[in-house]
Amino acid sequence: MPPRPQPSGGSSNRGARGRGGARGGGPPRGPAIPAGRGAPVAKGGLPDASTHITTVGVKRTAFGSSGRAITVHTNHFEVKIPDGNIYHYDVILPSEKALPARLNMEIIARLQTVTAPQVFTPRAVYDGRKNMFAARELPFGPSKAQEFEVTLVDPPSPGEVARGGRPPKAYKVKLKHVATINPEVLSRFLQGKQSHDNAVLTAITALNVVIRMEPSLKYPFNVRSFFTDREQKDIGSGIVLWRGYFQSVRPAIGRMLINVDISTGAMYKPGPLLRIAAEVMGPSYNLTKLTGDPRSRVKLQRFLSGVRIVVEVPGQPQTGRRPPRVVKRLTAHSAKDLKFTNRQGQVQSVEEYFQQVHNYQLRHPQLPCVEVGTGALLPMECCTIFAGQIMRKQVPPERTKDVLDFATKKPADRLNSIRAGLGVLAYGQSEYVRQFGLMVQPNATPVSLQARVLDPPVLQYGQGSRQLTIKPRDGAWNMIDKKFFRPATINRWCIAVFERKPRFNEGPVDELVRGLLQAFASVGITVHENDPVCHWAEGNTDVPAILRNAGGACFQKNGKRGGPDLIVAVMPESSSELYMRVKHFGDITQGVATQCLKSTKCYRAKPQYFANVCLKINVKLGGINTIPDARSVPVLTDPHNPTIVMGADVIHPAPGADGRPSFTALVGNVDSDTAKYIADCRVQTSRQEMIDDLEEMATGIIKMYQGYRTGVEKKPGNPKRVIFYRDGVSEGQFAHVLEHELPQIKRACAATGVQAKITIIVVGKRHHVRFFPGQSDADRSGNCPAGTVVDKDIVHPTEFDFYLHVLYDENNFTPDSLQALSFALCHVYARSTRSVSIPAPVYYADIVCSRAKNHYDPEGGMDFEGSGVPLDQQQQSDALQAFKAGFRPLSANMRRVMYFS
Repeated sequence: MPPRPQPSGGSSNRGARGRGGARGGGPPRGPAIPAGRGAPVAKGGLPDASTHITTVGVKRTAFGSSGRAITVHTNHFEVKIPDGNIYHYDVILPSEKALPARLNMEIIARLQTVTAPQVFTPRAVYDGRKNMFAARELPFGPSKAQEFEVTLVDPPSPGEVARGGRPPKAYKVKLKHVATINPEVLSRFLQGKQSHDNAVLTAITALNVVIRMEPSLKYPFNVRSFFTDREQKDIGSGIVLWRGYFQSVRPAIGRMLINVDISTGAMYKPGPLLRIAAEVMGPSYNLTKLTGDPRSRVKLQRFLSGVRIVVEVPGQPQTGRRPPRVVKRLTAHSAKDLKFTNRQGQVQSVEEYFQQVHNYQLRHPQLPCVEVGTGALLPMECCTIFAGQIMRKQVPPERTKDVLDFATKKPADRLNSIRAGLGVLAYGQSEYVRQFGLMVQPNATPVSLQARVLDPPVLQYGQGSRQLTIKPRDGAWNMIDKKFFRPATINRWCIAVFERKPRFNEGPVDELVRGLLQAFASVGITVHENDPVCHWAEGNTDVPAILRNAGGACFQKNGKRGGPDLIVAVMPESSSELYMRVKHFGDITQGVATQCLKSTKCYRAKPQYFANVCLKINVKLGGINTIPDARSVPVLTDPHNPTIVMGADVIHPAPGADGRPSFTALVGNVDSDTAKYIADCRVQTSRQEMIDDLEEMATGIIKMYQGYRTGVEKKPGNPKRVIFYRDGVSEGQFAHVLEHELPQIKRACAATGVQAKITIIVVGKRHHVRFFPGQSDADRSGNCPAGTVVDKDIVHPTEFDFYLHVLYDENNFTPDSLQALSFALCHVYARSTRSVSIPAPVYYADIVCSRAKNHYDPEGGMDFEGSGVPLDQQQQSDALQAFKAGFRPLSANMRRVMYFS
């Protein structure tokens, strides 16, 4: 055996931090398609109105009709559902810990093909976790349950001592029949004559497991996507991208569809671990420094943790199949210095062990060792990463552009790839698809349907504009000859330059000031100081001190009348840590607006650049850029029904990032025009999707709304409607929103004396539904025009759904009014003069979540990325408590403005 270290105490290493990872629950609720072939549907696609047909969200009572009609194709293909019963079995794998889905799939595959093939004829399908589905009842007798023992025979790995004749590990698998699914319930659900209950959910799950079974056995997979090496791209940093295919069976109005899309998988680059390590650390880094450089070693460890390697002793013949080992951590000591006690009671180093047992002299004894899951210690030079392993962690920020370049395709190219994907998926050749009676025509074409393009709202600008109102065209407009609706005033301001002075000296600073002053004047921002103080960091790394010095100089220059209203910070490239420090100082510590500019962008910038910067500065200082014209969106700005629009989101740590918290955000408007928003951000238990502090957060926003209405607008303070847009929840969590979050909103209204009608809408972003317009209807990029809405055919069979899913609606909005309202809110996103793809409050909540780490003192030692090594339960709890204790609230000054813009 390779050497193992002596047992040690608990590790303080922590998992990686990131936004990645699924948000829980099952696949998003499916689109639908025109009710063509398939079962007859009542009342033109509307569900049965009787009360015995229950839904989780609001039952659909009508379709929208406003806007102009266009025809689009979508990435859905019709599928015939089975006629025969499906038998559902619970899979119990007795184990002290959950096994990886990949290993579970191997165990069940071996069970069906080697251990008990006579039982599984035809073969059943399995989801890698708890669910097995069979096309016929398995012969388990009256108990309807059976236990099996499965072995995955692995010979000893090369260079390791055989295990003394011990038998291979046996896995006990118990199967128990839990339900028989009659596809008739699914057929009735598609017709709108069946409630959306557990039987329907299980039937849809079964069909998804059926279509995924074949590719899951052949290719690397990640829940609903699998990846092939037919199209790949090496992006450096030890990462290679593979093209993948997403597939999901979705219920539609009157029929079932398969949603097919292309996807991208970040894979570990295969090859000798030493070569990959050198690539991760960069060409200028000497790997021999790793043992004395904890920070770099943890960076490499974070990347490698969880990857499977095979042991290959250079120069020695390969014998048989090598069992892969999972990398746990890198050792702090080198192979030369790392000592252990062998089975004979002798103390020796890893280097000496390999010389003695394997007759191999290490070439790099000064490098750390790899500790694998079993505790064995392996020299880095004897480890090889094999192909086809998905990297289930966040891609480094510097590689994000490469991923986007690979993943992004023009609409026409994407549709062609999806059509080609049907050949890769080869539904007709899958024994599983055939035996369950699913059928997709081999020459199936993407479903086409009618969409509508809504009219954009008219936007209103401020006094002094050449045109007070403007109607966006193709989702865009510009600020030429326009003043902000409510421009801010800057009494005093200053500049802090963190770029090196030779690169950004007095000349560029003067140009920057001139550019900003001209932009301020053009948009109506009043400035009382034309020669702001400028302070260079000059190599000083104490960011708060630099900003205080700049602010202090501004205070002195202006006769001690006050500090700056705005600090402009000029930043070098790759300055994410510096950015965090500036924002912590401005938003949390001092309560002053900060605007960061990259030196390369603001150097000799054009007026358009400074105009875009003004969009952000104005709202940070309390101004309002533009509002929807009341006459164009009466449902949103009805003076008889004052409205608070809220957006909420939760962000979770990356997979494997133990002890890292989740962060929650709530934003809401305080003005009558739903254009001026404030935000609240909190920290809560890791990976918990429901928002714990929603009542307190909503109460605070309602009070701020009441104060602004009465104090600034001089109008009655109480809202009569609350529209709550919720991001980030999957279909399986819709009921939880109604059970856990709706009551909190109601209590917040009661606590503030508000009697408002509430509407809750879930914004679906992480679906794979794509629409492809005809050439005459497409915008310049080939996409659907801004304002395209689909609420028929490929939406939920029974619920009010247009990719914004209405869960609760006391306001009884019509489809047209709610769609117009939501589209109008896509135009009040302060940071651009384009409509965005989701209502602005949700977009803002997403931004507030992503900035949550700015609430921590940068000098406080909070580790957001961790070491990649799993923590035990106590360590996770301790780490979480530390994050909760270290979270600092927003400065009182920032609570009244859009600091997050």
